[in-house]
Amino acid sequence: MNCLRETRNQKFVEIENILKILKVGEKQMSKTYKIALIAGDGTGPEVVAEGIKALETAAQKHNFKLEFIKYDLGGARYLKSGEILPDSIMAEFKKADAMFLGAIGHPDVKPGILEKGILLRLRFELDQYINLRPVKLYPNVESPLKDKKPADIDMVIVRENTEGIYIGAGGFLRKNTAQEVATQESINTRFGVERCVRYAYEFTKKRAKNNKLTLCGKTNVLTFASDLWQRVFNIVHKEYAGIETNYVNVDAVCMWLVKNPEWFDVIVTDNLFGDIITDLAAMLQGGIGVAAGGNINPEGVSMFEPMGGSAPKYTGQNIINPIAAINAASMLLDNVGEPKAAQDIENAIIKSLETGKIKSMSAGKMGLTTTQVGDLVASYI
Repeated sequence: MNCLRETRNQKFVEIENILKILKVGEKQMSKTYKIALIAGDGTGPEVVAEGIKALETAAQKHNFKLEFIKYDLGGARYLKSGEILPDSIMAEFKKADAMFLGAIGHPDVKPGILEKGILLRLRFELDQYINLRPVKLYPNVESPLKDKKPADIDMVIVRENTEGIYIGAGGFLRKNTAQEVATQESINTRFGVERCVRYAYEFTKKRAKNNKLTLCGKTNVLTFASDLWQRVFNIVHKEYAGIETNYVNVDAVCMWLVKNPEWFDVIVTDNLFGDIITDLAAMLQGGIGVAAGGNINPEGVSMFEPMGGSAPKYTGQNIINPIAAINAASMLLDNVGEPKAAQDIENAIIKSLETGKIKSMSAGKMGLTTTQVGDLVASYI
């Protein structure tokens, strides 16, 4: 009997040793993601630092690794060397798993140079054809809409990101004369519209909230482009019978976002209209200090960023709100295939806000420093 017991105990020890070896092997085999990091201008590096803090905390918890490759793109580099975005760096971006951007914009650089040379070039050359903007009101965050609660403001805007009026088609005739003509063309292709619309349908299906997709356009005036969007939208809908659809003119969308934001689940729209309504929506969720977005290539490299811009007047004061950057970090993890870690970051943001320690979403009024907000969120991951 003692011999049998000893044999059984020995087997248990052997099993435990095997499990330990498997666990060690599992840790050694943990995934490493290469993240191209552009801290950028102004307060960009400050908010990015708190996003990285959340990313690394989530990575440690979920047993994966993050390798950050830093790039000094932005106003300072341009003013020093005249370089905006070298081709060699663009080639390196294509090898990354994802990109994390702080902000681009410098007061000493003429508007348009950095935006076109970096942001638009990245979208076009990396084919980041979806701009994804979650719009969510969190607990204890004040919305300018009275009586609206978190359950009322919870939508996603899918914006086409590489066509439309931002591609730079057009020009001048007789510039600087009394007969000057300026043209700016909106180019919409069947290919570009359809892949954006399909992404929106798939996203609505995956989101599984209200299963409702709204097309935002301007069919009564912009008849050609809007007709293309409407036809493609209707054709693709035949493949998604479980999704309710409707169409709303862009001006009406602006009106209903303010009056009844709870009507919207997912909105799909073109580049220009998306640019406008996402800023309006950001205010509904408490301001750009909360708003994050992704420039998505579902088959390639995607970039994630806070929507607040470089805010140079707050640089170095440790008072800028990092919640948007931390939200962008959550989106990044979901994109690379770590949804549990992504959800942990968002849950940590919610818990941090529920404490009431963060008094406001406005810079200098949070009641905590930028670093302290990042520490608080990290503590709940």
